[in-house]
Amino acid sequence: MDSMRQLAKDFFDAVERGDIEALKSFYAQNAKIWHNTDGLEETPEDNVQSLKGFVARIRDRRYVDRRLHVFPEGFVHQHTLSGTKTKNGAQVSLTACIVCLVENGRISRLDEYFDSAAVAHFRS
Repeated sequence: MDSMRQLAKDFFDAVERGDIEALKSFYAQNAKIWHNTDGLEETPEDNVQSLKGFVARIRDRRYVDRRLHVFPEGFVHQHTLSGTKTKNGAQVSLTACIVCLVENGRISRLDEYFDSAAVAHFRS
């Protein structure tokens, strides 16, 4: 379970830093990333492109109120993501629940659950 905790910490720390190259290493080659706000599945490459845009639009990214629950096949990570919009300096936050399945030390499936109204504000 300690390795699962470390994987979760390292993954979210990489997003916080904006370390896109590190993020790639956390995903299994055939991983699926799903968002409740659009119901679509992404590949790791699709997700990396989305994260590049996110990192460019939001600076000072911080995961606060991190709560981690591990289980043999993965983990659940709840948090509030906060940051500053690069275009106008506005402060934003987004509460989320992320469920990850892990195989051979890599994330094989990541399901993101966000409040759609909060996502719209975060992206505006």
